[in-house]
Amino acid sequence: MLGLSSIAEQTMKIAVTSQNFKTVTNHAGRARRFIVFTVGQDNQPQETERFDLPKDQCIHELGGKKVAHALDGVDVVISASFGPGFARNMASRDVIASLTDETDPVRAVQDYLSNGQRLPSPEGCGEDHHHGSH
Repeated sequence: MLGLSSIAEQTMKIAVTSQNFKTVTNHAGRARRFIVFTVGQDNQPQETERFDLPKDQCIHELGGKKVAHALDGVDVVISASFGPGFARNMASRDVIASLTDETDPVRAVQDYLSNGQRLPSPEGCGEDHHHGSH
């Protein structure tokens, strides 16, 4: 197992949900657009990639199927909202899912690096909707 000092010496890839490629957006399970940042030893996020996925590649559409996905290549996914199911799905792919209140993607990454993972409360998915209507 790696200690924190070893993790800090590695490069980390962090994807941020951003449907407009400008701000952090919500409902990670339905997101198709992500800004990907690479963070090295200096802890400074650098945008290195953008994902603009087809609708059938949003995590919600996959329904938990274990098929190859663009997010499999990142270490962390940050979003304004997601439910516990999304977090479990990402964990099964060895990807950490974390919430943010930040709207700026760079600040969201910096907040994660400073404060670690934030998960939704267990009593709901964090969305104002009924799952039967999807």
